[in-house]
Amino acid sequence: MTVRLRFAPSPTGRLHLGNIRTALVNWLFARKSSGELLLRIDDTDAERSKPEHAAAIEADLTWLGLAWDQFARQSDRMARYADIVSSLNAAGRLYPCFESPEELELKRKLALSRGRPPIYDRTALKLSAAEIDELIAQGIAPAWRFKLAPGAIKWHDLIRGDVHFEAEHLSDPVLVRPDGVPVYMLASVVDDLDFAVSHVIRGEDHVANTAVQIQLFEALGGPVPVFGHFSLIADASGEKLSKRAGASSIEDLRQDGVEPMAILSLLAKLGTSDSIDLRPDLATLVAEFDISRFGRNRPKLDMAELDLLNARLMHALPYQHVAKRLPPGSGEDFWLAVRANLTRVSDADEWWQVVTGPVTPLIDEPEFIAAAAALLPSGPFDATTWSAWTNAVKGATGRKGKDLFLPLRRALTGRGHGPELAALLPLIGREQALQRLGS
Repeated sequence: MTVRLRFAPSPTGRLHLGNIRTALVNWLFARKSSGELLLRIDDTDAERSKPEHAAAIEADLTWLGLAWDQFARQSDRMARYADIVSSLNAAGRLYPCFESPEELELKRKLALSRGRPPIYDRTALKLSAAEIDELIAQGIAPAWRFKLAPGAIKWHDLIRGDVHFEAEHLSDPVLVRPDGVPVYMLASVVDDLDFAVSHVIRGEDHVANTAVQIQLFEALGGPVPVFGHFSLIADASGEKLSKRAGASSIEDLRQDGVEPMAILSLLAKLGTSDSIDLRPDLATLVAEFDISRFGRNRPKLDMAELDLLNARLMHALPYQHVAKRLPPGSGEDFWLAVRANLTRVSDADEWWQVVTGPVTPLIDEPEFIAAAAALLPSGPFDATTWSAWTNAVKGATGRKGKDLFLPLRRALTGRGHGPELAALLPLIGREQALQRLGS
């Protein structure tokens, strides 16, 4: 059997870190198992689904290096879903329901007020054929619900272990909306069967859905996939990460200069027993992947941790990887000089400004700076110039350590910290250095 997993986003907005974590876990599982990944665009909701969001999903995954092996779009498969609805209807597993959303909400509140679970009460099953015909004649379009069979629903979850539901404690799910559009619950199962999906790994918010879908898999006569449900990422406030709550999109992070491996290194380890540290490539993440390392506790996303990983990646990033994103006129010497001080590639712009000017020197000790300027070496500046100059200034003034280096840095760069001046000074050049030293 080919191991096949799927990532199935809805194109209703941009992907955020929670979505990418789902994609990454499925991608890693597939690659570790020498299997395949299906990218499925769940766009049955025509009103909310946008082509530009679907295109952006593909672009985000491609930028991260998460290639897929198969592709499907649910809006292309509506005829297939209609056939399945007909077969379920013929088998007596579907029934029409005519309650309005307001009526259903009132029932839900009433059940809760009485201390009962807010599950559908199956009122529609009591309607006679004549009553159903009359409601339809009045122009009331029904939703179609799947009638769950009584009894236990059990499975062994890859992350949660043994899971057990009683069907009597679950609502019969709506499979077809009043407008005739199949909902996620149906379309997802049909697709998983038709594309031979062997493993479904997703967030813990789908656990109850899984219980219902297992019965639907069985009703359609297909094999039930292996399921795994991981804990959802929490934001800084402890709430579930979501688009509506303003979670940063992958597009935002990309434009802000966050590198793919920083994102992937963090997301691959969130919620696991592994340490969160920068990994060099996806191959390393595949080699380390083990679904059993995911725990039940909800991990909290710390954006400062992402910044730290990105900064560490910057410090070793070769010039060829960033050349097209650096300021015009800068080169490899500049990149090697500043990369240890960057969190994002875009931070290099600030240091190119320091190199090329204008810069407002910070001079607190004019006499010392004037004495130092008089000792500035002539001739072309190179990697030895800073050392030769500061040794000369030390010999002439007796200064050393911070008292020697900090005033010179502040005068030359207008800042109290930054890249090593041994590398930066040759880029600034003698003429500009003298100007900043007031000579």
